[in-house]
Amino acid sequence: MVHVARQAILDARGHVIGYELLYRGSVRDTACTVEGDVAGASVLTGAMLDLRLDTLTDGRTAFINVTRSMLINGIATLLRPSLAVFELREDITVDAEVIEACRALCESGYRLALDDFVPGSPAEALLPFVSHVKVDTLAIARDTVTELVRRLAPKGIAIIAEKVETREVFDWAREAGCGLFQGHYFRRPEMRSGGVVATRHVSHLRLLAALNQPALTIERLEDLVKQDAALSLRVLQCINSAAFPIRREVRSIGEALVLLGVGPIRKWASIWCLSKLNAGVTTELATVALLRARACELLGDEVSDASSGELFLVGLCSLLDVMLGRPMGEAIAELPLSDAARDALLGRDNSLRRVLASVIAYEDGGWEDAVASAETIGALEPHLQQAYTGALIWAHELTAAGFGA
Repeated sequence: MVHVARQAILDARGHVIGYELLYRGSVRDTACTVEGDVAGASVLTGAMLDLRLDTLTDGRTAFINVTRSMLINGIATLLRPSLAVFELREDITVDAEVIEACRALCESGYRLALDDFVPGSPAEALLPFVSHVKVDTLAIARDTVTELVRRLAPKGIAIIAEKVETREVFDWAREAGCGLFQGHYFRRPEMRSGGVVATRHVSHLRLLAALNQPALTIERLEDLVKQDAALSLRVLQCINSAAFPIRREVRSIGEALVLLGVGPIRKWASIWCLSKLNAGVTTELATVALLRARACELLGDEVSDASSGELFLVGLCSLLDVMLGRPMGEAIAELPLSDAARDALLGRDNSLRRVLASVIAYEDGGWEDAVASAETIGALEPHLQQAYTGALIWAHELTAAGFGA
């Protein structure tokens, strides 16, 4: 069993340009018993067989770590050059064999990146063959990064600032000249001044609240969707897309409800509200929230004392504080959440929170913590893996159907 998650790489405007694929064998194995090249090869083959690469990356560039063995043996050539950037781990010994392998890949059109690059290190010999260089913002001084950008940018080498965990680090890395960024800075709340939530946010919060009332009827749902012309259009576009094998055109919300039922329409409308609440913030926030929602929902099948619908809503709302620039308590104040769901979003321990915590740990590549949290609510390691990969497939299909965030 190989676990695969992903971490976004964004530009200065917050647009995702690719995903680094994080991978590991069973969490029962240790770093000593799971060789990096075996896990790396598993990601490459899994990307082509079990999960298509465009599902893992939503059609964007994949950044995949390669070991010396993978590099020398040409495993990278399993993928087309346009699909991925191969990251050379910092522990690779740079010798004539490695230099020649990099030269050959570069001449064949493959893109390479140096991970945790340190100026003056032996990895300098590989610079003629790379398209990206990653720098650890926790380990390298700002002045060093600035000088590195001045030296490499004219050669067409993009600098990726890694471990960007706060807005402050993002700001100095951007000012130093880095054009790409990787880390959790975009998932951290940035509190805004003023006590009034924007009117557009209030209206979408109220719609989200109404959509998730426990006793929502078909008639009330139809009224809610019809009140928003853009939402009505999105629903009709989605149901008439290739994702749904319906042989005739569906022309009304009422007909869509009859064909699909309350659950899917309620879910889609909630997703639409989330995308509007996220307006003006990086779209990756909404993408992460969608993945969490679906993964929590799927994992909820293993949890006896929580409904899958409630878990979907918890995952969906888990980044509302970041989207709105408000403390989570204020962000969810107008939502009709159960006490358990509210507690989970506020970080208080219960079964809903453990499901959410396991999903968040998994998306960060914290495999041991993810499985440990899942096991406390009765979910096993395979369930967690299946929930996350199932969420990736679902989100990819949702985007293809035109209803993604």
